[in-house]
Amino acid sequence: MANKPLTKQKSGETSLIKETPEQMPLIKNNFVLMAVAGVMIVLGFALMAGGATDWNSFNEDIFSMRRIVIGPTISFLGFLFMGFAIMYTPKNRK
Repeated sequence: MANKPLTKQKSGETSLIKETPEQMPLIKNNFVLMAVAGVMIVLGFALMAGGATDWNSFNEDIFSMRRIVIGPTISFLGFLFMGFAIMYTPKNRK
């Protein structure tokens, strides 16, 4: 049976019970991995960014390898890694 987060005191007020590290769903490693995944996602979108083309002149750079392959791949891997980072649990954690 899980601990309840609120307890009643004698005066009728309630106070919060602090969770122990074993009860917390995410630990420091999860947040570090999520930060790395966030950087990967932002980097992928930055690689896809660039100048646009207009009606008078055509810019062939919109079809570059960086914009249509590398950027989306890094962003997609970042999204996959974000899911892994959220679900990651170390083996030595009880």
